[in-house]
Amino acid sequence: MSTEKAMAGAYAVNVTIGNEGMPGAPIVELALVVVPSQNKVTGRVHANQATEHGDYTGTVEGTIYSTGLGKFTKTIAVKGSITPASGIMPIEIPFDANMAVDDAWNGVGGFNYLQVHVEDVPVKSNK
Repeated sequence: MSTEKAMAGAYAVNVTIGNEGMPGAPIVELALVVVPSQNKVTGRVHANQATEHGDYTGTVEGTIYSTGLGKFTKTIAVKGSITPASGIMPIEIPFDANMAVDDAWNGVGGFNYLQVHVEDVPVKSNK
């Protein structure tokens, strides 16, 4: 299969995971390129929490699968690494996230990095 054919149907999506509007809650934003024909996603991550040095950026890659069940039509799992956006500490920190979303990319999910572990929070499409 040529690369061009394999990339057919690829699209970009931006989502926010977390309890937006809750003071101090960690929030993750993902900017992903989805290639359904390969069950792949790749992109950028921005994790933010209202703490000193609580701003991180990085890259992720992972998988997407159709569920065929209920209102959540897709499951997505990504892994990657983030670094402090301030550049103060040039270290790579493991990051992972998962989501169950509908066709509009709204649903529920969670993420994990450092000692931040969040589950069962809203996933919202940022159109």
